[in-house]
Amino acid sequence: MQGKRSMVISRRFVVGAPLLGIGLLSGAIAMVSYNPHPVAAQGKAANFPDTKNYWAQPFIAALAERNIVTGYPDGTYRPNQTVDRDEFAAIVRKAFSQQRDRQIPSGSAFKDVPKGNWAAPAIEEAYETGFMSGYPSGNFRPQQPVSRVEALVSLARNLSLKDESAANRTPAAAAIAANKAQAKPTAAQPSNRPARRQIVLPFAALALMQPFVTPRSAQAAPASAPSASTPVNQKSAARNSANTQQSAAILKQYYTDANRIPKYAVSSVAEATRSGIVVNYPNRKVLNPTQPATRGEIAAFMHQALVDSGKIQPLPQNQAAAKYVVRPEAN
Repeated sequence: MQGKRSMVISRRFVVGAPLLGIGLLSGAIAMVSYNPHPVAAQGKAANFPDTKNYWAQPFIAALAERNIVTGYPDGTYRPNQTVDRDEFAAIVRKAFSQQRDRQIPSGSAFKDVPKGNWAAPAIEEAYETGFMSGYPSGNFRPQQPVSRVEALVSLARNLSLKDESAANRTPAAAAIAANKAQAKPTAAQPSNRPARRQIVLPFAALALMQPFVTPRSAQAAPASAPSASTPVNQKSAARNSANTQQSAAILKQYYTDANRIPKYAVSSVAEATRSGIVVNYPNRKVLNPTQPATRGEIAAFMHQALVDSGKIQPLPQNQAAAKYVVRPEAN
């Protein structure tokens, strides 16, 4: 009797052990492969069922064909889902090829982005190319949603937005372009880098409202550079303040909620507007600057930024989605 019981136990062990092993292995694989963010499961020319009648479908489709945006394993795109900072970094990495202006020193990577994080390479590149920055605490906050204005500021400050012919501009668009021209640095840029705009940031406000950014010019300032109290920098600060005020006044012609644009972002939003990057649905006159950006809206912004840089064709004017692009010449 004891022998039969031992045999039963042995058989159960022989059968149960492999099943237990398979279960543990499956669980381990699931844990390793789990990723709550979109994956490239659709391939090119993705046809997402949940974007069929969605307003931003043409923007999404154009980027999906280039593998800049991707869907989820279930075949959906989820266009109304908000975009976190790690996902935004991943989209930027796929959409643009920018030279790196700075480098994350060894051992000083963001504290809340471990090396094994799925977005760690994209976050590093987004930082080094200047599209995104960390916070003073040393964190990146990868799970924090990106607001619409933050996305526009990132694109406007870090892309070489082309100048339009003055003859084709309306007075408002020309004024925005004039502000941009006045804010350009007069010193010659290094010949091996694309020209970058000098940005004077209100650091106190910026530290509270968005990631802290240090201008590259400040990082490389020579020892003999004038201090912040010199008349030269006082004039520069006064000029930038005047430009910001003028840009704010101009933006009121475009957006009914222009007064909700954070002060640090006014000049960048004006530049993004002039360059046709801003897309507002359902009302082109409502920016909703502090609202978290959705996957559909980010696709629209990215599409228009690529149009401005000449890397992708604009939507046909007779396409319904095109009417949500804010165009200076239309105001």
